[in-house]
Amino acid sequence: MQQQHQIKLNGLVRRTKNTTVLKQLIRDCGATLSRKGRSRNWLLQADSQQIEQIIDGIYQQDQSSWYWLVKVLAENRQKLSIDELLIMAQSDASLTVTQLMGMSDCTIEQARLVLDKAEFG
Repeated sequence: MQQQHQIKLNGLVRRTKNTTVLKQLIRDCGATLSRKGRSRNWLLQADSQQIEQIIDGIYQQDQSSWYWLVKVLAENRQKLSIDELLIMAQSDASLTVTQLMGMSDCTIEQARLVLDKAEFG
């Protein structure tokens, strides 16, 4: 089971356009988005893989008002464990060392180790 990250999103609705589409994108990734009382603040609960899916979805939608969220997610994501990296590598057989490093912010040694494990068991 992957670790759930809790990320505060202050002023989500105020800072984004097409917020309904963004909320649906987040929920489609399997993450949980909840409002903190009646405030403008929201709480995103997602694992590392869901965070990556959200970031990819934001880039695909090409909504400039959503890019602040990518920055927040990138700053708050924690380093992935070897097991989490292995899951990423196994889901995409054509993944390269450079791509894995870019997606996960891992070191070159970790990326090589994971890709070797994924390829050779």
